[in-house]
Amino acid sequence: MEARRARFGTLPERVAFTDMVEERPPADRPTGTYDPDGSSVRFSCLAADLGL
Repeated sequence: MEARRARFGTLPERVAFTDMVEERPPADRPTGTYDPDGSSVRFSCLAADLGL
């Protein structure tokens, strides 16, 4: 145990969950408009892309 501690040191302190979470308000996007680039992000299917 002492050999490992001498070679590698000690483990870092634990990070609290609240320090790992970032809360941001949602992005302001207009609703009810068609965005062809945005829809491909939500729906991606190889079969649909190939027309199968």
